[in-house]
Amino acid sequence: MTLFIRRLMLPCVLLLSFSAFSAVPQAQDTLSFPALQTYARLSSDTYADPGELSDRLMQQQQRLVHQAVIADHQVSYFLAQSDGVQTLAVRGTANLSNVLMDLDIKLQPDDDLGIILHQGFKAGARAVYQDVQPYLNSEQPLHITGHSLGGAIAVVLAMYLQQENTPAAEVVTFGQPKVTNMTGTDQFSDIPLTRVVTSQDLVPLVPPISPMQIKDLDIYWHMGEEIILLGNHEYSRTRGIKSMLRATKAMNAVPGEDNLHAHKIATYRQYLDELNEQAEEIPYKTDISLFGLSID
Repeated sequence: MTLFIRRLMLPCVLLLSFSAFSAVPQAQDTLSFPALQTYARLSSDTYADPGELSDRLMQQQQRLVHQAVIADHQVSYFLAQSDGVQTLAVRGTANLSNVLMDLDIKLQPDDDLGIILHQGFKAGARAVYQDVQPYLNSEQPLHITGHSLGGAIAVVLAMYLQQENTPAAEVVTFGQPKVTNMTGTDQFSDIPLTRVVTSQDLVPLVPPISPMQIKDLDIYWHMGEEIILLGNHEYSRTRGIKSMLRATKAMNAVPGEDNLHAHKIATYRQYLDELNEQAEEIPYKTDISLFGLSID
């Protein structure tokens, strides 16, 4: 297939995608920044020294139920409980270069879920799922959160829980990369996922939409609502094709210090603190047209 044909196919795929996903439920009108602050702090706590974790959680009225480091999969997480709610937080990485390198992996079929999936995230999620089972309370709702690769593992973990008819009540991720394709996203569209990103964080944009990557007309695709933290007390909300079109801007991007800073969980917490004081929603504009028709 020539490069010209691939480039011609890209807008067609996006246009068809827009139609296919136009029926996805829209975002709720209300957005709780205090709740997002809580998830961001818990995601930040996954990077804390294990010996300090219990005390840090107690300061948030959270009780540490279990923490583990699964060395074989380079994954660590903790399970906490507060006011009858369980929260599972998965650690990611703050090293942007390692994240982008780790994501250079093709999707592979997952027989358990019946979709194609990033295999590294699958392995991490399965390891956490098996390890945490004895500590989960079936009588309490489960919330899941994570930053960076930890966010990706959190999403796949939510897929396994939903398949086992024990769905998570809420999933909130920060700087999370894509984990599956359009078909996988559609199959698990019921997962109550909120993806928080900063505008200069490249990790949520990879792998980007590229004509060279179109093979089976089923590209990497994000699920859930996207909250874009813009700084200066501003934010945007989007999902579906608008969310994915942001990835086209990262095709030729070279990671720099600004991108590294934008990916840090500390940056997410700073922006959320500002928004909790004062927030203004800005409509997200792609400034992209397909066949002369504006996506906006």
